[in-house]
Amino acid sequence: MANKGCTYEECEATADWLLARTDVRPTVGIVCGSGLGGLADMLKDQVAFDYKDIPNFPQSTVHGHAGRLVFGTLKEKPCVCMQGRFHLYEGYPIQKVTLPVRIFKLLGVETLVLTNAAGGLNQDFKVGDIMIIKDHLNLPGFAGVNPLCGPNDERFGVRFPCMSDAYDRALQQMAMHVGQELGYGDFLKEGVYCVLGGPSFETIAESRMLHRLGADAVGMSTVHEVIVARHCGMRVFAFSLITNQAVMDYGSEAKANHEEVLETGSRRAAQLERLVSAIVTKMELNNNNYARVGRPRDAGVPKKTPPNESMA
Repeated sequence: MANKGCTYEECEATADWLLARTDVRPTVGIVCGSGLGGLADMLKDQVAFDYKDIPNFPQSTVHGHAGRLVFGTLKEKPCVCMQGRFHLYEGYPIQKVTLPVRIFKLLGVETLVLTNAAGGLNQDFKVGDIMIIKDHLNLPGFAGVNPLCGPNDERFGVRFPCMSDAYDRALQQMAMHVGQELGYGDFLKEGVYCVLGGPSFETIAESRMLHRLGADAVGMSTVHEVIVARHCGMRVFAFSLITNQAVMDYGSEAKANHEEVLETGSRRAAQLERLVSAIVTKMELNNNNYARVGRPRDAGVPKKTPPNESMA
């Protein structure tokens, strides 16, 4: 946590700044992947902030990521939603990439819902499938790129957090049930997500290797956020939208591209919104098995100030 802007005190200052400018006290956090920013539009009574106006916050530089933090309610549950996330390939230190997750925890978030666009490695998957993530492969972590590297602040979590239960099984089962009820059975899958550093897409040899290692989908995000969320004691649910098939045949002329990612996200947007909305509606938020980290919500938070030019 040696990176500027990433200490507990700096995260706390950012959380207090946000809490002073909205009455929403979120218990659910949602992170939108490429082309999936429309999920934030589901929130009622919105209060939105541009990333550039939030103290200590990085800025999103990727097309398809709006770069706004949106507070509001979804089926009467208070939420905060990131329209756009941060990635290693943007040049940010990994602690900065995961900074919003720590701020979410200090805002009072108990359950984190993450979405991403991913390439399909599982040959049974089709473009447009939704994959509930049951586990992950952290390839950058094999090389020591982990958001928990450096001094550990016990106020966030323990030095050696368990990751065998990173993805909440009860939420996975509920999502599958909800998906069946919505008629999504034909394109709702589950599998293992593998993260790479990006921004280049995978070579054919890399895709073949990852598939043999047990990965069903591959992308450039999510895993680092999951690690920090679990370090902080949050419940985690995540899913990938399969936006392209990874190329694994040297005879193929297909080429992965970001435009295809955004187009697929746009086509599935309405169904994804219904799925997330139904999941959040059925969530049991006050699970006593997950300890609250940090100070009570509103502790030390100044009285709400009138809207100003910092609000989107």
